[in-house]
Amino acid sequence: MALHTHHVLVFAGLREALRTHVLAVELPAGATVADLLTEIARIAPTIAGPLGHCRVAVAQEFVGPDRVIAPGEEIALVPPVSGGHDGAVRLSTNPLDLADVVAWVSHRDAGGIATFTGNVRAHSRGHTIDHLDYEAYEPMAVRAMAEIVARIEREIEGARVAIHHRIGRLVVGETAVVIAASAPHRAEAFAACRAAIEALKTDVPIWKREVSPDGQQWIGQGP
Repeated sequence: MALHTHHVLVFAGLREALRTHVLAVELPAGATVADLLTEIARIAPTIAGPLGHCRVAVAQEFVGPDRVIAPGEEIALVPPVSGGHDGAVRLSTNPLDLADVVAWVSHRDAGGIATFTGNVRAHSRGHTIDHLDYEAYEPMAVRAMAEIVARIEREIEGARVAIHHRIGRLVVGETAVVIAASAPHRAEAFAACRAAIEALKTDVPIWKREVSPDGQQWIGQGP
């Protein structure tokens, strides 16, 4: 049976474990995502455990185990997320500006504006933090953040949402994420802001590595 070579993008701790950012996997025609994961576990046993905590994206969309993979499709193995584009959604290596994010949601009918700012803290998981390294599957991350914004604005009447996230190396005290949400009333603004940060932490492929004097750890890699 003829085999097709599929190139699978890997990120964060998986990339470090495999020492590559692209894994070549050979599969027969008509193979599914489940077949892909089985083959990855066979050829790369060092990540067989974390595989159970990963999701697969094909053409920058999360897919289920029964999805058939066509030759040439972009495939990514996405670990659990930790969680540049100008506008309400931005992924950038540059420092973030709260006022800039608020400006995207401000308008004459915005009776309330709620914001969330996430900073790098000095202590985490019993360790003193030196710095964090943030990494993203950038095209999909921007798309996922835009989808979060659109969904919240559909579900909460009158809401406007902006999400800016930083990637790269951040030291203690620097800002990693800023979210602003406006609405005619404060309750809806608070709800929209909370919904945005919760979705960001589960649905957007951004990871962080905590670096301390006694070691480093990817957050979201899985066991």
